[in-house]
Amino acid sequence: MTAFNAVRFKVKQGREQEFLDAHASVPRDWPGLRHVNMIQTGPSSYCIIGEWDDMDAMAAARPNMIATLDRFRDTLEGDTDPVSGPVVLELK
Repeated sequence: MTAFNAVRFKVKQGREQEFLDAHASVPRDWPGLRHVNMIQTGPSSYCIIGEWDDMDAMAAARPNMIATLDRFRDTLEGDTDPVSGPVVLELK
């Protein structure tokens, strides 16, 4: 069953482009990853949303996600806010 993950980030002022560049430079050919998008939710606030084949594929990619986070962790204010889960109701 399809799964999604979402992670909210608060980026230090003036480090936004560095944060975005770190994401843009990472290969996204991870098995089971269908789509991933970064949205800006406010000044220096972002959320990345990934769509996966299933929870197992997403769990298998955690080492890649952590390695990506390690590339830009110093650009963040505080901790990330990650959530994930399987689709339980398709609305459209």
